[in-house]
Amino acid sequence: MKRVLTVIGILLLSVEVGFCQGILGGKVTGSFQMDMQVSQKDSIIGAEKVSEKFLSNSFANILYTNGDFTAGVRFEAYLNPILGFDAQYKGAGFANRFASYKKDFLEVTVGNFYEQFGNGLILRSYEERNLGIDNAMDGLKVVARPIEGITIKGIIGKQRYYWEDVWQTDNGLIRGADLDLSLNELFPFMTDSPTRIGIGGSFISVYEKAQPKFIEIDSATYKYNLPENIGAAAFRFDLAHKAFNLSAEYARKGQDPNAINNFTYRNGEALFVTAGYSQKGLGISVAAKRIDNMSFKSRRNEVGNMLNVNYLPATTRQHAYSLMAMYPYATQVNGEMGLQADVMYKLQKGTALGGKYGTDLKLNYSRINSIDKQPLDANTALNQTGTKGYSSDFFKVGDDLYFEEIGIEVGKKFSSDFKTSFMYSYQSFNPIASGHEGFAFVYANIFVLDGTYKVAKNSSLRAEVQLLLTKANYGDWATGDWAQGTLEYNLAGKWFAALTDQWNYGNETGDKTHYYNVVVGYTFSTMRIQLGYGKQRKGIMCIGGVCREVPASNGLFATITSSF
Repeated sequence: MKRVLTVIGILLLSVEVGFCQGILGGKVTGSFQMDMQVSQKDSIIGAEKVSEKFLSNSFANILYTNGDFTAGVRFEAYLNPILGFDAQYKGAGFANRFASYKKDFLEVTVGNFYEQFGNGLILRSYEERNLGIDNAMDGLKVVARPIEGITIKGIIGKQRYYWEDVWQTDNGLIRGADLDLSLNELFPFMTDSPTRIGIGGSFISVYEKAQPKFIEIDSATYKYNLPENIGAAAFRFDLAHKAFNLSAEYARKGQDPNAINNFTYRNGEALFVTAGYSQKGLGISVAAKRIDNMSFKSRRNEVGNMLNVNYLPATTRQHAYSLMAMYPYATQVNGEMGLQADVMYKLQKGTALGGKYGTDLKLNYSRINSIDKQPLDANTALNQTGTKGYSSDFFKVGDDLYFEEIGIEVGKKFSSDFKTSFMYSYQSFNPIASGHEGFAFVYANIFVLDGTYKVAKNSSLRAEVQLLLTKANYGDWATGDWAQGTLEYNLAGKWFAALTDQWNYGNETGDKTHYYNVVVGYTFSTMRIQLGYGKQRKGIMCIGGVCREVPASNGLFATITSSF
């Protein structure tokens, strides 16, 4: 397969040379990033000794474009990976290379590529560098637009797995197709309609050779009948009418016994629905989802963040403030029902509450519960391996609350030089959602006050205060009340400096530690240099419902980024 892809790439390059004025006449662009860390042992915060002292993650992208032809490579070096990244990333080399050619209605890509079908319920190949996730496909992608309003995609390949040669591993082979139809473009009588309608469908199949697997029950040995081809299909619908929009996608996955679902044979399914309404000064959005047994990987024994074929969107707010994100929620792929609602309203200028500049109000509510799960019969345990796991009423909400949040944000500009933002959040967090089974719920009241003052034309001073109040104090991840203060100064859009202190003053079972950080940075044209020193608490980092653990550290951290 790898040789075939290489041949196709050479043929595409040959075609490009024939159509263009010469490959040397193209345009080269690129970017570079280097993260460096020096950490020392700190027994108070639990920072372990780093043997090599200096850690670094580096990335360099080079992109060449000439007419309809594009090619690129990415060089990566983890020497050694900074704290929190999987040690299997250790090494250096060209982790991504591709060539793409577009002509008329056809686009062909060979090598590494990223792709998403619909909301990603059955396929999302993407990179999230801060989480150490990169499940880039290595193979072939074809996109065809035969007529206006129709887009057809086809893919085949394998996923990246750290530095392994995926064509020499037992990682599953992924094949898929997607069809997207815009009815307003297809049918002339709908061209000028205020109602926009789109429909689409996707299919994915993953082939993984089954290795013998056995289980012993009541002194008898049984062999699992593992399917080698796992199929998944999805259908989506989009509707927009003036200020209103509605989007829905339903996905269903075939029997897929794996390490995440305890090797049960229940079919998987997912439903994701969003609706919104917007007009001047008002915006409303609602999202709901149901997930049931939707872990979908290209290797059935994989349990980490790698080799995920699909992506299950989160229905919780993604917070930018650290204490708001102290207890982040991770999507429960084996079953959850979620609801999120956001309302944004602007109090008009000149009114009693709006004042001279108006006032921005934001309300947020989210809740995640388990799904209904019932034993198959009186003699079968819930989610028993080798069975269909359980039965479930699609519309019934489970008894277990995983996460709930009620939040409000008020943004107010008092003058042309001074503006503030106030936020409050009440969170209920079930520790089982982050792997801390058996602990009591965390209930937290969190406050944030953020103010920015323009000192001069191109300079500003920002101050921030955060406060987290909770009675949860029973482990190294739930340690009572916290306070945080930040002071940041930006000079002429080039220099900036920040001082932060995060204080665990309510810790009743350990040290009332100060996690201080000092950061300075400089920006020139497309280059940015940032240098920081301080302490990082141990915790969980989540983006979009996908999480990784961040270990404690104490030391120096620097980042250099540039593009051309």
